[in-house]
Amino acid sequence: MPTHSPVLVIDTNIVLDLFVFDDPHCAALRRALAGPGARWLATEAMREELARVLDYPAIRAWRERGCREAGAILHAFDARTERVPEAPTAPWRCSDADDQKFIDLALAWRATLLSKDRAVLRLARRLALRGARIQSSFEEPQQP
Repeated sequence: MPTHSPVLVIDTNIVLDLFVFDDPHCAALRRALAGPGARWLATEAMREELARVLDYPAIRAWRERGCREAGAILHAFDARTERVPEAPTAPWRCSDADDQKFIDLALAWRATLLSKDRAVLRLARRLALRGARIQSSFEEPQQP
């Protein structure tokens, strides 16, 4: 029996954990994204946000310590994401307007949204009623 291939929307903080901070808590997510099954959906606005955040002074300092060029990180993002159009606005508003695009996309695609943002996590129950999930970390699908 095949395992379910996850459809993911990943917020910018977790993208930073993956590509800038090398967070060990992202090991399962790294494995999933390296394989053929997982679909990571992203919009142009999400890429633009990542590009902007990569130039924040604190993030730039982390990148420089790890010898990571912003262009290389954006290239990795582009290589791993499936670019999709902006989604319609969800019926629930996030208190952090910057996070709304992630919620909208997850709901439109009934995807799993990976986020550690408290404002996003507060909407988990509501989105679950519509087929989307919000998780603070990635859990690998269970083998039968």
